[in-house]
Amino acid sequence: MSIGKKSIVKNIVKESKSTTSQAINLIDSFLSLVITKSQAKKNVKLSGFGTFSFKKTPKRVGRNPKTLDSYIIPELNKLNFKPSQKLKEKLN
Repeated sequence: MSIGKKSIVKNIVKESKSTTSQAINLIDSFLSLVITKSQAKKNVKLSGFGTFSFKKTPKRVGRNPKTLDSYIIPELNKLNFKPSQKLKEKLN
């Protein structure tokens, strides 16, 4: 099951009795903080929740399955999340 930004905003509005625009601003601020700190090669660690960090994926050969043409997929930064032990215990 995946959860989207809209459903997170709805839950924040319902639980905190705030407005939708305030909840959207909260989520956007959080995500921009995680991205800017992670890009600065710093891990963003939230105690009791987990750690956000960037991981480099190596360049590799990709293939179009329809035409079988090969191409190079460049090296990319991927946002990685590692849940804390407390979060794992709550989920299981």
